[in-house]
Amino acid sequence: MKVIICGAGQVGWQIARHLSGERNDVTVVDSNPDLVRRATDTLDVQGLAGFASYPDVLDRAGARDADMIIAATYSDEVNMVTCQVAHSVFAISRKIARLRSQSYLDAIYSDLYRRDHMPIDVVISPEKEVAEAALQRLGAPAAFDTEKFFDGKAQLMGLRLEEDCPVVNTPLRQLSDLFSTLRVVVLAVRREGRLFAPEAGDQLFVDDECYVFAPNEDIPRTLEVFGKKAQKQERVVILGGGNVGLAVARALETSGRRIRAKMIERSRARAEHAADALERTIVLNGDALDSTLLNEAGISRADAVLAVTDDDKTNLLAAVRAKSEGCPFAISLVNDPTLVPLLQPIGVDAYINPRATTVSSILRHIRHGRVRGVYSIGDAEAEVIEAQVMSTSSIAGAAIRDIDFPEGVLIGAVKKGKEIFKPTGTMRIEEGDVIVIFAMASDVARVEQLLQVSIDFF
Repeated sequence: MKVIICGAGQVGWQIARHLSGERNDVTVVDSNPDLVRRATDTLDVQGLAGFASYPDVLDRAGARDADMIIAATYSDEVNMVTCQVAHSVFAISRKIARLRSQSYLDAIYSDLYRRDHMPIDVVISPEKEVAEAALQRLGAPAAFDTEKFFDGKAQLMGLRLEEDCPVVNTPLRQLSDLFSTLRVVVLAVRREGRLFAPEAGDQLFVDDECYVFAPNEDIPRTLEVFGKKAQKQERVVILGGGNVGLAVARALETSGRRIRAKMIERSRARAEHAADALERTIVLNGDALDSTLLNEAGISRADAVLAVTDDDKTNLLAAVRAKSEGCPFAISLVNDPTLVPLLQPIGVDAYINPRATTVSSILRHIRHGRVRGVYSIGDAEAEVIEAQVMSTSSIAGAAIRDIDFPEGVLIGAVKKGKEIFKPTGTMRIEEGDVIVIFAMASDVARVEQLLQVSIDFF
């Protein structure tokens, strides 16, 4: 497949990394020659420096025979115009745009929107993705990372093991024997910075970060087995009232959950805008690092703090300050993945990576038909893929133990009809089953071959 990616920032670079690694013909376009050079030097892609919305630039990028264009520049306007030019001038069949402005999103999702007026097939809103991720983190405060699968009926959870964890030093094979009725699978472990798919004989150790998969009914017991406690989140303080903070507050107000939220925003103009836009959220104007203001927001009585300013370091410091003032649970927005290893030592409980959530959302829409969900783990180190098994798939009718999966691939669950099963070696995968698979980034292409799900739209 021939793909043009407009924007070579972090999101564009990661998408190019995924698609080029799967042997697609990828061209990256950006007005910054340094970003283009970084992409061409580190990835197997072609690069072009220029304005993505210019027809002559798209023409030189190969738009006349491109299958898809992904507009992920920093400008909403450039992204929209790029999709319009791609449609009107080059008839590119698949157009994806990243849009941040709520005003544009309201117009596009309204009844007034007509595809022929603004021909965008898929709109990706980073703020919306982050807001949904924040709700998931609040819904599973024991986890540092979460994602829903099977239409919300199961979850992937990242759990950090502590000394009081009952299953520390226990081989995974024995874990299955001890809790045979529990439908939980340890899909991945991060140990000393390295992510890997564990084998049955591997043990779990203190400070391991485990990615476990379980149906919703088994999550309370799963948390108990891994030494975690389920906690209700009823009072939340949001630090930062920009696009992300506002989207999170809106999501909390419309979630149907009885969550009382307060927000602290340093900019007076943004604080006033947030106060006007929100109905039940109390907005305070001031510095999120100010102890007096945090106490005024009731930080010691809050169940959680969400630090979502536009600066990673401010988020980390504000989260630490909030915890020092008595807040038991802190979630921080972190754009820079190199800062993630610092979270545990300084006491930040969970994080949201806007780049990872946006990349996962885009991947969800560029995978072929039967792939229903994709979640990118870490710095694009691995993927968790939800896919329906087609009749033409080589795994249809095969027992799991007979499937030639790469070494770094594990099945988390199999959904047959309405029931979710824990995979066993003798279980047969049938046409129509929906499976969740963990795969290291280098193995994704092979997994898609087994599923016979090529990255194609025709």
